[in-house]
Amino acid sequence: MIKLYGGARSRASIVRWYLEELGIPYEFILLDMSVGEHLKPAFLKLNPFGKVPTIVDGDLALFESGAILLYLHQKYSGETLSIEQQAIVAQWTLFANSTLATGIFVEASRAKELPKLMAPLNEILSKHTYLLGDRFSVVDVTVGAILIYIPLMLRLDLSAYPAVVNYIQAMSDRPACKIGMS
Repeated sequence: MIKLYGGARSRASIVRWYLEELGIPYEFILLDMSVGEHLKPAFLKLNPFGKVPTIVDGDLALFESGAILLYLHQKYSGETLSIEQQAIVAQWTLFANSTLATGIFVEASRAKELPKLMAPLNEILSKHTYLLGDRFSVVDVTVGAILIYIPLMLRLDLSAYPAVVNYIQAMSDRPACKIGMS
């Protein structure tokens, strides 16, 4: 069984959401970061940086939410993707964890970056239900989770991007998201 190590209000929630979508049994181990459980030698053997999320799947210990999501997708989704399709999944995952997250959560650049990010996303989502077309995928978890954080943490006005607002609501309404992101 996969073990997922996370902290309160951490990106472990994104991994939990995807594990729930996949229907994979897992054990969630909540580390109390306030008392340094993530800095104990046993955990540092799994992740020498003492960060969450981290998973253990058999003999594999893996950290970084994007790497974990890509691994889970490749191993457990049941999808067989070409190298080009895998690259598109990796592109969106890296976009979410670097470009999108930075553009939204770095306050100094938010006013400049938000329109540059939201306008193209709004255009894409006005044409398709999901980011890769008409099927839900790990990409929707990756990007969707970052977008879900906007109304939860920042309460930014996204009314100029109605397709993004609708997408955030649709992702939030998924039963697996409600469990994972809680």
